[in-house]
Amino acid sequence: MKFSRLTAPLAIASVAALTLSGCAKSDRGDSGATGSGTGGASNATLTFGAAGAPSTFDPFYGSDGETFRVSRQIFDTLVAIKPGTADPEPGLATSWTGSADGKEWTFNLRQGVKFSDGTPFNAEAVCKNFERMDSQNQAGQSASEYWTTVMGGYNKSADDLYQGCTTEGTDKVVLKFARASSKIPNGLSLTSLSMQSPTAMDKYKANDIKAQGDGFVQSEYAQKYPTGTGPFKFSSYDVTNKTITLVRNDDYWGPKAKVAKLVFSIIPDESQRKQSLLAGQIDGYDLPNPTDWDSLKSAGMNLEVRPAFNILYLGLNAKADPDLKDLKVRQALYYAINRDQLVKSQLPSGATVATQFMPNTVDGYNKSLQPNAYDPAKAKSLLAEAGKSNLSIDLWYPSEVSRPYMPSPIKIFNAIKADWEAVGVKVNTITKPWAGGYIDQTQAGKAPAYLMGWTGDFNNTDNFLGSFFPATGQMDVGAYPWGATLEKDLKTADSTVDASARNAAYEKINEQIMTEYLPGLPISSSPPAIVFGKNVTGVVASPLTAEDFATAVKN
Repeated sequence: MKFSRLTAPLAIASVAALTLSGCAKSDRGDSGATGSGTGGASNATLTFGAAGAPSTFDPFYGSDGETFRVSRQIFDTLVAIKPGTADPEPGLATSWTGSADGKEWTFNLRQGVKFSDGTPFNAEAVCKNFERMDSQNQAGQSASEYWTTVMGGYNKSADDLYQGCTTEGTDKVVLKFARASSKIPNGLSLTSLSMQSPTAMDKYKANDIKAQGDGFVQSEYAQKYPTGTGPFKFSSYDVTNKTITLVRNDDYWGPKAKVAKLVFSIIPDESQRKQSLLAGQIDGYDLPNPTDWDSLKSAGMNLEVRPAFNILYLGLNAKADPDLKDLKVRQALYYAINRDQLVKSQLPSGATVATQFMPNTVDGYNKSLQPNAYDPAKAKSLLAEAGKSNLSIDLWYPSEVSRPYMPSPIKIFNAIKADWEAVGVKVNTITKPWAGGYIDQTQAGKAPAYLMGWTGDFNNTDNFLGSFFPATGQMDVGAYPWGATLEKDLKTADSTVDASARNAAYEKINEQIMTEYLPGLPISSSPPAIVFGKNVTGVVASPLTAEDFATAVKN
């Protein structure tokens, strides 16, 4: 299911997730000495405090933030994201052009680029990557969730958006699709769709992934030999000491990394990451608690607040609780939440009350929608009209996690619980660890009401709405008579080639979702932060939480 992407910005993966033992080390040299043409690079080592271990070193099978944080330093994508934004720019493709019907896209490729094992990056390599991604066994199809999200299926089947790749010389490819989609070409900026060395993938059997229990056994390639064209190369993963080491790729096609080594030190506890930074044991970490922002800045730390590109929402599932099938009940629950107070008291400065299921920087945002009012009297009246004045509901929240959109889940939960109880709703508390049942069970539709959120992957409406509202998804809109219509309308909008017409269609859908359907309750958008030590500069904060560490300067 594609909804595990909800964990993508910073899911905490098990250190054993890669099924490695001891110290996994690549055959590449570990030398990070400054070579010729390194563009002001130094011999410094940058150590970043990671909240968890990557689930894999092959980004194609990744769905968690710690995998992508490491992978995007090793790999490049055809379409890149302009630093500090969610907008596309040239990557390994220098330009691209779509056909009038949106079914073919031609990409002009950057010349003179090589993978770090010496394999040429060219049109043949691009097509080999796409054919590899499309040709997955059952375990691979389950693991490669981002491919499913963008392409829908595999092996050029009826539900597969991708239909083929052809070369035109060595520096041009044509990608063919079953229909137009708003996700093309920008969706090719996803780290999961990075270009990887065909030589290394063949040699170390990259597609040899197997299901095991609730997880996967990764291939030899994914464990020890990830090979890209990026500014860093994989060196080692020391499981015992919980460190991942990358070294500068001195043959990188672009500006060389400013540091010789990049080390990810796995420190699951946020307060320990803070203390490690203040003690100089690490050089930075992600998602500092908003209550610590001022003290970190006072201590001289370089704290950057990212633009908000996320949404916190309260998901509802009418199959888990039939009382929620009544629109009046869902509206009552929304009127009962004092979101202005919640945002002011529980979220960082710059957070805003949501009017729809996306932040206001995403194409298709409906500017005419106003925040739902806080009106306890209206909530009580609607519950009475629905015959549910004594409504009882299970409300879930996650433990052992801090999210960009939800710094302290229990505090947000308590605020909503108090608001609902104030209008006569009996709230039954359910909590589970984020990576220990919460994600799996909410995705499986077990929770009637639950706190959840999303950080966008790129500036695309379908990346938000299309992820939230498939008929069999987490909020299970198929339980409603309008569910099939919503799903159809979303697909039609996604397939609309003209951007103006597409955005108009999404604006209408956003209005219908909020005024006619209300399948869940959007709460807020929040600006998350990233922090570095006083001697580290140069990293551009990303609204996608997708920072490039090659620009980091450590003095």
